[in-house]
Amino acid sequence: MKIANPTDHESLVIRIKKIAKTYFGGARGSHDWEHTLRVCRLCERIGPVEGADMQVLLIAAYLHDIGRTDQDTSNGAICHGEKGARMAEPIVDQLPLSDTQKQNILHCIKSHRFRSNGEPKTPEARVLFDADKLDAIGAVGVARAYLFAGEIGACLHNPDIDVEKAIPYSKDDTGFREFKVKLCKINDRILTREGRKLARERHAFMEHFFNRFLEEYEGKR
Repeated sequence: MKIANPTDHESLVIRIKKIAKTYFGGARGSHDWEHTLRVCRLCERIGPVEGADMQVLLIAAYLHDIGRTDQDTSNGAICHGEKGARMAEPIVDQLPLSDTQKQNILHCIKSHRFRSNGEPKTPEARVLFDADKLDAIGAVGVARAYLFAGEIGACLHNPDIDVEKAIPYSKDDTGFREFKVKLCKINDRILTREGRKLARERHAFMEHFFNRFLEEYEGKR
């Protein structure tokens, strides 16, 4: 996709935003364009405090999930971080940025995933990682967990199985399973000081919600 020649920070980021949005036409609600916008807002909050290159950070944030549809349609066989970085490379190559900035953008995209093998090594990558994870916890995180469960046809809850052994993208891939295998661990994985401030409150809310959920499910409350 041809990039128009914007040179200043604001117009370049806006141009990338418009390009990135075109990749979300068939996206599921749990990882749709609204998720990307929330991640970008968190990057705008955390990035300046952490001394990030905001141009690199916001470009990476807008592009970070452009490979997500491929992961969803493959039922998790494709890593959307790696796929997204490959998809973003021809876009990033055209940008009027230094080679270091371009490589940093691709690194941010590739390493943002919770289950990625690649460690976020730059300030921008760490901020994007945290922003993406923060949107997976707290009230929004709970809502997204159940939205995803509904998208794949999961049941509300299955008390008869070990959720740690439930098959991803199956009827047992419930909101509670997402909490146990991923969401409850995010608070300990946050990388930036500012991100940790936000994560603590979100984590506490989420723990309270799922404790209450189980009590209500079992008829105790």
